[in-house]
Amino acid sequence: MDFNSENKSILAGIKQPSDVKALSDGEAAVLCTEIRRVLIDTVSENGGHLASNLGTVELTVALHKSFNSPDDKIIWDVGHQAYAHKLLTGRYSQFSTLRKEGGISGFVRPDESEHDSFYEGHAGVSVSQAAGIAAANAVKGSKNYAVAVIGDGSFGNGMVYEAFNHAGSTKTRLIVILNDNEMSISENVGAMARYLAAVRAKPEYYRFKAGTEKALRRIPIVGKSLSNHLFRLKTMLKNLIYSSSFFEDLGFKYIGPIDGHNINGLCEAMDSAKMVAAPVVIHINTLKGRGYDFAESSPEKFHGISRFDINTGEPLSSGESYSSQFGKALCEFAAKDRRICAITAAMALGTGLDGFSKQFPERFFDVGIAEEHAVTFASGLSAGGMLPVFAVYSTFLQRCADQLIHDGALQRRKTVIAVDRAGFVGEDGETHQGLFDVSIVRSLPNTTVYSPATYAELGSALYNAFYKDSNLVIIRYPRGSMPKDAYEPANGGEQFCTVGEETADIALVTYGRLYFNALSAAEILADKGLSVKIIKLGRIKPLPKKSVDAVLNCRGVFFFEEGMRRGGAGEGFAAELLERGFGGKYSLTAVDDEFVPHASVGRLMEKYSLDARGMARVVEEGMGEI
Repeated sequence: MDFNSENKSILAGIKQPSDVKALSDGEAAVLCTEIRRVLIDTVSENGGHLASNLGTVELTVALHKSFNSPDDKIIWDVGHQAYAHKLLTGRYSQFSTLRKEGGISGFVRPDESEHDSFYEGHAGVSVSQAAGIAAANAVKGSKNYAVAVIGDGSFGNGMVYEAFNHAGSTKTRLIVILNDNEMSISENVGAMARYLAAVRAKPEYYRFKAGTEKALRRIPIVGKSLSNHLFRLKTMLKNLIYSSSFFEDLGFKYIGPIDGHNINGLCEAMDSAKMVAAPVVIHINTLKGRGYDFAESSPEKFHGISRFDINTGEPLSSGESYSSQFGKALCEFAAKDRRICAITAAMALGTGLDGFSKQFPERFFDVGIAEEHAVTFASGLSAGGMLPVFAVYSTFLQRCADQLIHDGALQRRKTVIAVDRAGFVGEDGETHQGLFDVSIVRSLPNTTVYSPATYAELGSALYNAFYKDSNLVIIRYPRGSMPKDAYEPANGGEQFCTVGEETADIALVTYGRLYFNALSAAEILADKGLSVKIIKLGRIKPLPKKSVDAVLNCRGVFFFEEGMRRGGAGEGFAAELLERGFGGKYSLTAVDDEFVPHASVGRLMEKYSLDARGMARVVEEGMGEI
C-alpha cells in the first residue's frame, strides 16, 4: 500500500484485498466513508444498484480482513451488492466504467477478477454454490473456507432451504453470512439475547467452550455424562432466550445477530466461525442505503436506479414505460372484474404493480423471491375461479420452466404471465438479458404468446388473455418506453398486420419493439429504390396463418428477432414457410448461441443488426445475393 502524503486516499492505496488487513480501526472507518462516496458518485452517473451496496460496505471490509481471497471463496448472492468488493479487489481504477460497454460489470463475474467465483445475477444460489466449494475443499483436504453472503430477501427462494437441508449434514468449512436488512428471521429481542449474541461472537467463547468440554470428558466415569448433560441444559436455556433454533436444527451453528456496521464485531464473529467444526450461520443486521439519506428513506427506489441527481435523489429521466402502462391497464380491468389478481416475486415497483397493490390490496400477492411458487400459486388461484396475472422479468421467468409446463400449460387453466424486460435490457448484462423466454415458451402446448409493440396493443393483449383465449397466456414486452409519435396501425395488430405495399416482394417480419426499427429501415430502403412491406406479428404463438400467406410470393423474407435464434419465433416462421413450399430467400437475424454482455440497448441493437440501419444493410446484402 502507498499511503504517502501526496496520496491521502486510503481506497486508492488498496491494490489487493490483503492490503485491507493492515488498516487500523481509524483507517478502516475512513475507508468506508471513501467507498460510500465513490459508490454514490458512480451510480449517480452510470445507474446501478445503490441501496444494497451502501448497506454492505463494513461487511465487505470485514470479509477481506478476516478471509484470504481468492483462496477463501466469497460468494455473493445475486451479486448486485458487491460494488465495494470490486473496489477492494483491484478494480478501483476501472470503477468509473461500471455498467458501461467494455467496462466492469454491475455483477460479479469470474472473467473480470479471480476474486469473483461465479457469474451471479439471480437470487438464492449462493449457499448451494458455497456448499459445493466447501465439499470440494473437504475432499481435497484444503483448509480454505467458502463464504456465502445472502440477504434475508433471498430466503423466500426455495433453493436456499434445499441447500441448508443438505449442507447442515456435512462437516465442511462453510460459513453463511445472513445479511438481514429488512425483516427479522428470529425474534432475538431483549437485553439477555443481545448480551449472549455478543458473547457467542467472540473467539474467546469458543476457545473456553472447547477447553471446558475437553476437561469435563477427562473426568473418570462421570465426565462424558456430565458433559452431555451440560450440553442439553445449555441448549434448553438458549432456546428459552432465543425464539428459534431453526439453523441449528438444520445442523448449522448460529452466531448473531451482529451489528453489520461494526467492523470489529464482524471480524470477531467471522474469526469465531472459523473455529467451529461445522457449517456456521452469522446473522448480521444492516441498513440499506446507509450513508445516503435519500437511499436510507427509500431503499426500494434506490435498489436499481438510473442516473440521478445526488443533491435531490431524483432520477434524471422518467416518464411512461411499458411496465407502467401494463400496471395501469391491469388496474382498469381489475376495477371492472373482481376475479383479476396480480402476483409479483418481490418486484412490485419494477413490474408496474405498485399501483395495483394499493388499489386492490386484497387481490395483490407478493410471494417473495419465489418465481417457481408464483406460477404454481397462480394455477391454484385459477382453479379457485380467479384470473391471475403473474408479472415477472424475462430473466427470472427462466427459473419457472418446469412450473410453466407442469403447473401451467398442462393444467389447461386460465393463467396469464406478463413477461417484463423481454429482449435486451442493456447495462445489467448477461444474467439479465431477456432473450430466452420465447425459446422456452414456444414449445409449450395449450399456450398463446403475444408480443405487443405499442401500449394499445399491450392492453388489447390483456383483454384477449382474460376474455378470448384459453389456458396459459404469455404477454411479453420490453424495458423502457415506446418511441414518441410512433406510427400505430389502425387494426391494432392483435395477431398480425401488414404495413406498406401489399404487393412488395421483399418482406421484413418482426414483432415487439423491433417493429419501430423496421419502419425506419423501410424508409432507408425506399430511398435506395427498394420497396418492402412489414409483417408485424402481435401474436407469435400460434403464428397467424395469414402472416405466412402474406409472404409466400415474396422473393426475399427477412425475419428480425430480439431473442435467441435457436428455438425462437423466426425458426418457427421458417418451418411454416418450408412446409408451404416457399422458394424465395429467407434470412433470420437474431442472437446466435451466445450470452450478451452489458452495453446500452441502442448499442446492442447496432451490434446485432437489429437497428434500422442494420436491418436495411441485411436486406440490401441479402437481395444482392439473389
